[in-house]
Amino acid sequence: MAALDKLTIRGFKSIQNLENFELRNLNIIVGANGAGKSNFVTFFRMLRSFMMGHLPSYIARNGGMDGFLFRGPKVTKELFFEMTFGERGYRFHLSPTVNNSVIVEKEARYYEKSDHKWWELGDSIDGTSLLVKESQSNSTFAFCSRYVYEDISSWQVYHVHDTSAFAGMRLPEITQRGRTLAPDASNLAAHLLYLRETHPAVYTEIVNSVRLVAPYFDDFLLTIEHSDSEKKVALDWRQKDTELEMQPYHLSDGTIRFICLSTALLQPSPPATIIIDEPELGLHPSAIGILAELIENASRRTQVIAATQSPLLLDHFSPEDIIVVNRKNGASVFERLKTEDYKEWFEDFSLGELWVKNVIAGGPRHE
Repeated sequence: MAALDKLTIRGFKSIQNLENFELRNLNIIVGANGAGKSNFVTFFRMLRSFMMGHLPSYIARNGGMDGFLFRGPKVTKELFFEMTFGERGYRFHLSPTVNNSVIVEKEARYYEKSDHKWWELGDSIDGTSLLVKESQSNSTFAFCSRYVYEDISSWQVYHVHDTSAFAGMRLPEITQRGRTLAPDASNLAAHLLYLRETHPAVYTEIVNSVRLVAPYFDDFLLTIEHSDSEKKVALDWRQKDTELEMQPYHLSDGTIRFICLSTALLQPSPPATIIIDEPELGLHPSAIGILAELIENASRRTQVIAATQSPLLLDHFSPEDIIVVNRKNGASVFERLKTEDYKEWFEDFSLGELWVKNVIAGGPRHE
């Protein structure tokens, strides 16, 4: 599977024109509220819905196409996306319909070693992907689309903000659903059980990372519950120096969120690209340093894109890892930092401090 190399986005929400933007193995995106960080992450959510055949319903659930067009349909008539990853690539246009739904146009796949590079797939009035259809067909070129489809489908957005009492991460899950971690970590208990049985070294790494953040934590119990013909596993755990069995609701929001993040970042067969929005939420400052180390280590095995507003998190990375998002004339502008631009400042200030002081421009702007 290939990670994302370059990305073009035109007309999508606040992103008017992001042209051939380079993404590396480690990408930490910072910016003020409303600058466009979350819109960048939303693109990947929309793309995944497209690959799963849910694009029209995704558009409808999020307010219709008008809300996806930069400054609305009077200014932006269509959306355009193009991406390259390894030897392959993909592009498509999205246009609004009269009922505020979506049409897919000029969908095409790319292969660097072919004679004509881009292969046009055509238009889809029902909002489904012709790439996906061809990849699942018996046509002569199905394998060409399958390579592209599998690469894109391997990019995963992890969203673990819901830590309420009834969030999936706190509830028992069927053991058979534990092979891969769900985007919202709703199968957390099942996935941890799978790792304990198949990748004990990785499981131990996760447990050790949790102990660094929560010193009172000893280990997961992962109790099996039998219900009819199904086996479910619960996220029970044990506290140090006691035999008392603790329940998932005994874990604080920050602790269970950290468990989800460490599990995602330490998984033995990670997605080709991991995208996380505001991973620092609810974490103690000391935990943010451990999270940064997990992110950096994960980026040596796969591509990581993390959107954050935490100066403490920034302090653990180099300028070249940081992408700053600012709004200019209502549009999101993305720029990767360069060490030489701030060399003298680093003698007295950390990267996070420079961002707080707005030396690295990333604060609120009056337009």
